Amino acid sequence: MRRLAILILALMLLAIPRGFAESEAFDIVISGAHVIDGSGNPWYAADLGIRGGLIVEVGNLSKHASTRVIDARGMVLAPGFIDMMGGTTLPLLLDPLTAQSKLRQGVTTMMAGEGDSMAPQDERTIKELSLPGDIPHWTTFREYDRVLDAKGIGINVIHNVGAAQVRRVVIGDQDRAPTPEQLAKMKDIVAEAMQDGSVGLSTALIYPPGTYAKTEEIIELAKVAAEYNGVYFSHMRNESAQLLEAIQETIRIGEEAHIPVHIYHLKAAGQDNWPLMTRALRLIQSARDRGIDVTADIYPYIRNGIGLGSFIHPKHYANGAEAFLPTLSDPKIRSELQKEIETTTDWENWYHHVGKNWDNVLVVQVPPKVDKRFEGKSVQEIAALRKADVWDTFFYLVQQGGVDVDPKSMNEEQKQQALRAPFVSIGSDAEPMNPLISTYAHPRTFGTFPRILAKYVREEEVIRLETAIREMTSLPANQLHLWNRGRIAPGLAADLVLFDPQKVADTATFEKPLSYSVGMEYVFINGQLAIDKGQPTGNLAGQIVRANR
Repeated sequence: MRRLAILILALMLLAIPRGFAESEAFDIVISGAHVIDGSGNPWYAADLGIRGGLIVEVGNLSKHASTRVIDARGMVLAPGFIDMMGGTTLPLLLDPLTAQSKLRQGVTTMMAGEGDSMAPQDERTIKELSLPGDIPHWTTFREYDRVLDAKGIGINVIHNVGAAQVRRVVIGDQDRAPTPEQLAKMKDIVAEAMQDGSVGLSTALIYPPGTYAKTEEIIELAKVAAEYNGVYFSHMRNESAQLLEAIQETIRIGEEAHIPVHIYHLKAAGQDNWPLMTRALRLIQSARDRGIDVTADIYPYIRNGIGLGSFIHPKHYANGAEAFLPTLSDPKIRSELQKEIETTTDWENWYHHVGKNWDNVLVVQVPPKVDKRFEGKSVQEIAALRKADVWDTFFYLVQQGGVDVDPKSMNEEQKQQALRAPFVSIGSDAEPMNPLISTYAHPRTFGTFPRILAKYVREEEVIRLETAIREMTSLPANQLHLWNRGRIAPGLAADLVLFDPQKVADTATFEKPLSYSVGMEYVFINGQLAIDKGQPTGNLAGQIVRANR
């Protein structure tokens, strides 16, 4: 009888579902890592087992079978980094190699969409994308996602619906309020985008046509996003002298639409405005103390990136850029605009933000018809190269359209203050890019996340490594409602990075920005190796992450 009981007990134990147990081999075991789990807690030593795209077990796995074991002694294992502002996913559709600019930084998920977004589209806007003939056209996110899925992507992506994009489809580029019928249509489009899996509504209120939207219009659209548990994200209306007012507008939108709000690339631009960062952070914390969910992100550079045309008051684009730019050939109009730029500050005047010094305005990208020698030079240097007046050079460049610049507008102190704030995460504010076919970029395109680890953690000790990891993982995951990513725990998606904290570094500079970061030895996307021993594998394991309603 005793033998029978023992046999029955043994059979019962064998019948217990093992789930994450040792009886089933792992796909990969990462052995002996310093685990930083994303929560902000101190690192601990452990092994981690991956199976079927998930983290299956954390602990001592030395006796467990595995297809492959990675010796991680001396390295940090962390959740994959989440880029809170990754630009657009269009480069991923056109060229899979662009994902490397993110992957080599340790980015496994990027959020896309600001004022513009990949949907909605109509016949006019889709034509402006100049897509290759083999790329199907789309109008909604549901259709775009099918196109992107069919192509295959190297990282996970999550989309916002851009309020300016909705405006373009319904109203166009004109400076006018929507009619009641147009507003109703805009709200329907936002609802459809949210149903298709968008995480929220986003705005870029410094650029036309987004700048033409009144607060009340944004609130109405944000209310729709709120119905789907969405978030409101904003490149605010002002990032300089009216920074506090812009934050207050963002908070108001959150309060009246009953929606969490997130501020893109928080900054206090312009030397006179640098002290405002302290007050800005206090204002956000005060709102949080009242129960309003307000967060922000930053990038670790004191130069921002912007279109050179933004140095002209946005009101002049009221009928669209195509109507305005040809008028810059008129010397009288140039003279009037120069006077306005030099003397008025009741708008986001970037000329004043750079100290009225064209040497502080670095041209980083020009359209194909413009001399490529201009890239990497200041507007002042380009004027000397052209043997022309600097203002004439400025207007000439603006008139060409599509000229991007990196103005020197911030200081290091405000970056350090923001990094210490518990509600600030990290975003590159840069789209994926292939350095082999690009001519110039902001170095944040290739270096944002390793720069945090190298400069602000290892070299300057502004924040602890565990804090930096939290700001790149669980914090943005919470902000994006990605509950199965951004942390290390059994059952979560195996988006992971493994790196040597003494070697990880950015190599991109303003002089030579097209340079991959170094030190990310292993990067996992949904359990598959995208970077293996520092080298790309070519795996297209990324997914379109649709918001969980």
